[in-house]
Amino acid sequence: MRRIIGIVVAIVLASGLSGCGYNQIQAADEATRSAWSEVINQYQRRADLIPNLVNTVKGFADQEREVLIAVTEARSRVGQIRVDPADPASLSQFEQAQAGLGSALSRLLVVSENYPQLKSDANFRDLQAQLEGTENRIAVARKRYIDSVQQYNVLVRQFPVNLTAMLFGHAVKPQFTVENEAAIAKPPAVNFDRPASAPK
Repeated sequence: MRRIIGIVVAIVLASGLSGCGYNQIQAADEATRSAWSEVINQYQRRADLIPNLVNTVKGFADQEREVLIAVTEARSRVGQIRVDPADPASLSQFEQAQAGLGSALSRLLVVSENYPQLKSDANFRDLQAQLEGTENRIAVARKRYIDSVQQYNVLVRQFPVNLTAMLFGHAVKPQFTVENEAAIAKPPAVNFDRPASAPK
């Protein structure tokens, strides 16, 4: 008899949890995790391409060592960050590091304008095309993550699901502030006047 009562109580509790939004919260939370994994995947793809790009440019642009070093250091800083998307400070630090890397990459690509042989090199063109494609993928992945976080946050703030969220400790997630990246990533003024010995 006790076993039957226990089964009935378990069924009632399970149906109650599903009716109060618990399962919806879990699904939304998993969607944000999945979307965040794709953001990290695309940023990693960009980081993996950078050493090849730096080495390709290095052969043509020996005078631009500062730019090459800046890209390498920015990539290193990005690799050292352990981001927790649920922690606003960690997420902000990650955004700033990625923006710094993007700025350094922009400067590196500007260098190519001073080296016609580099611009015509097939390896460089291929890497540049891959980087451009990666930037587009990053933008798409970030948009999907932003949308999934928005859906999750709306869900956990709606009544009566918010009661379940509070009961099980599901707080609102910090948003990825892409709109601030333009200010963070604003590249410094760079003078690319070449010495007389630089290749024409």
